[in-house]
Amino acid sequence: MIEELIRRAAAEDDSAIEELCTIADTDPRRLTPYLGLLFDLEVLWPAKMYRAADADLVRRVIEQIDAGRTPDRLNHLLLVLAHSAHPLAESAMRRWSTQPPAGAGELHVGVLSYAHDGGWTVGPGGSRRNLCGDTAYRWVMRETPRRTDGPTCPWCASPLWTAADLDTTEPAVATALAHTGWSGRLVIETCHFCACYTTLYSQVTPAGTAIWWAGNTRPSYLPDAAEPEDPPALLPVLGSARPSPYQASAWDRGGSTLGGRPDWIQDAEHADCPGCGQPMDYVGLIGGADLDEYGEGAYYLHLHLPCGYAAVNYQQS
Repeated sequence: MIEELIRRAAAEDDSAIEELCTIADTDPRRLTPYLGLLFDLEVLWPAKMYRAADADLVRRVIEQIDAGRTPDRLNHLLLVLAHSAHPLAESAMRRWSTQPPAGAGELHVGVLSYAHDGGWTVGPGGSRRNLCGDTAYRWVMRETPRRTDGPTCPWCASPLWTAADLDTTEPAVATALAHTGWSGRLVIETCHFCACYTTLYSQVTPAGTAIWWAGNTRPSYLPDAAEPEDPPALLPVLGSARPSPYQASAWDRGGSTLGGRPDWIQDAEHADCPGCGQPMDYVGLIGGADLDEYGEGAYYLHLHLPCGYAAVNYQQS
């Protein structure tokens, strides 16, 4: 069945590509024996289909880049390697960051920046850091009373929205946030309106405090709100474990997820820490479909323990 799907995908059958992506989200290892065929037929997108690429396939991609035969496809090939997250891919991308391959001059970002699409990065000290966790839990929206005395957005005066209230004394939360190193209570507050226009940061502590970061810069294109808007009267609470860390959905009702990997609507956009400039760890996703009957887009939550910052950004189609 998978081989047939691959051949249909090579013939630009969108439904076949969607089915292959579903397999990549639920059990990417099922695709491993067939990725050589997928690569031979030059089906390189979406690159997440190559999440479980083995060493042989990764070597083939590296050899093609080193040979300079397809510089016009370098972008797609680097995404394939990034999603594989294989040690051989990491080694090659480190090398190309100082010895750029053919076609690198046409890229919009550096080679190592592609790692973010695969959920990892290489820090200033040269060590690899995973930006995402390997365990995910469904986030279920629970109605919560709106606060009347809470903090408000300095820009639009809307009450701030508590997008997450987590405590690692709960084992499942500790597991989902293990990659962040966080221990204690984590509260992430943001403006549900202004976060749709720019990344918003807050300073957080393990005691559960969250304070709007004074360095947040109001973008010139942010519209003036006629009057303050009430945030969603909803708080995500932990649900059942996801069978796969890749099963968050930015589109579907029930797709909100703590931990695991983000379902980006656009390009990968891990927020950069305002303290040190390094990409922040991914915490979870809250889909618009879970906040409102007609909601769209998704809020992405991030954290950087060393500097004590949380962030929220937003994407929509």
